[in-house]
Amino acid sequence: MPRYRLTLEYDGAPFVGWQRQDNGASVQGALEDAIEKLSGERVTVTGAGRTDAGVHALGQVAHFDLVKEFEPGKVRDALNYYLRPDPVVVLDAGAVDGEFHARFSATARHYLFRILNRRSPPALEDGKVWHVSPKLDTDAMHAAAQLLVGQHDFTTFRAAECQAQSPVKTLDRLDVSRRADEIHIEASARSFLHHQIRSFTGTLKLVGEGKWAPRDVAGALAAKDRAACGPVSPPDGLYLVRVDY
Repeated sequence: MPRYRLTLEYDGAPFVGWQRQDNGASVQGALEDAIEKLSGERVTVTGAGRTDAGVHALGQVAHFDLVKEFEPGKVRDALNYYLRPDPVVVLDAGAVDGEFHARFSATARHYLFRILNRRSPPALEDGKVWHVSPKLDTDAMHAAAQLLVGQHDFTTFRAAECQAQSPVKTLDRLDVSRRADEIHIEASARSFLHHQIRSFTGTLKLVGEGKWAPRDVAGALAAKDRAACGPVSPPDGLYLVRVDY
């Protein structure tokens, strides 16, 4: 049975998230509908990351199996045709062996959070960035972020509904930098807890505003208590950039 790997780009705004749900349209559901139109087969598509409602992707990876074999280029082009007008695009499709698994074979996931840090709100990027008006201290945010890098119990930065078996994760990278009017928060790890990056972002914003010092972030981490976390950021500025295998 052929297995196909997809690399996907999508706007998360109109979806309830990656995962198929009863309360609205999902990226997974849109893909499964498109695959059925192509092949006549109803399949389950597995993604590398279960992005939340409103979270975007520049390089989500997914896989699915079909009984019938198709040329990968045809899979890409046909799915892009059937996915319209949903804002989901197949960037690449390829045939892989049955051992490949989009979620469990991944060795690293890379995310970007974009903060638009200027007085005026976005016109063209509305829904694609988190607009924060007060000037943020990027250097202080980056210094605080380094206290979170490494292996830790991230209970403080974990959503209450997180289904991960353990709150202990190894964060490989958490960099904060300014690009003109934007602040970019770039995070890399093998895997993340539910709302972990958005929890980091909301907490680091407090540091950027001068309401918290970096030591307060270290204290929140050490508390291992969700109540010690700063406000969770909105999903608008979060992107799944790349998945490594």
